[in-house]
Amino acid sequence: MRHVLAGPLLRLAFRPWTKGLENVPSEGGAILASNHLAVIDSFVLPIVLDRQVKFLGKSDYFTGRGLRGRVVAGFMRGVGTIPVDRSGGKASEAALHTGLRVLSDGDLFGIYPEGTRSPDGRLYRGKTGVARLALESGAPVVPVAMIGTDVAQPLGRVVPKPMSIGVVLGEPLDFSRYQGMENDRFVLRAVADEIMYAIRRLSEQEYVDVYAATMKARLAAGRAAKDADGGAGAPGATPGA
Repeated sequence: MRHVLAGPLLRLAFRPWTKGLENVPSEGGAILASNHLAVIDSFVLPIVLDRQVKFLGKSDYFTGRGLRGRVVAGFMRGVGTIPVDRSGGKASEAALHTGLRVLSDGDLFGIYPEGTRSPDGRLYRGKTGVARLALESGAPVVPVAMIGTDVAQPLGRVVPKPMSIGVVLGEPLDFSRYQGMENDRFVLRAVADEIMYAIRRLSEQEYVDVYAATMKARLAAGRAAKDADGGAGAPGATPGA
């Protein structure tokens, strides 16, 4: 998939440039913690590395019907995506255990600490799952900055436009000094913040100290309120309805 089918097409379309590839360990487990600007982040990052990166993906990607469903499922398996049921209260634990298994096998595990795509190109507060994963596994964390993927594929755009995209990888972060403290929420927050600071230095994004999901909810509520106000003021609308 990476070398024969999708890889060459992605390289042709996005002409990726890189900086810091030497910071990815040549062997052994490591966490690639990246900002998240677009769906294509998970496709561009793997094609610039010599080693395979494994990401988590919604199980829905693997259960689609018809030709399109089979193509999507085959693509996801081909690029190393691991299906995870993200519904229910135990979804976070399932994701953590899957990540730990990948790292214990000596593989690279890709994760987006923000938890979802940035709604406006800014960098948002990281969730502590990446910190817990780092402390429990003992694996180094390589900060990653995707550059320009939000321009190629803004929110709402299905087919990205061809353009040059950058991938910047920072020096590995070692959190062995916190060994045995993975259940301390203050330590987890400090580790997550350090990882996000490293990503911000690479991406040069504006940082917002709230969760991306919270900001998305606020923006959605604002749009809904605006639509409601517009409807109330429209010709023929009933006052107070």
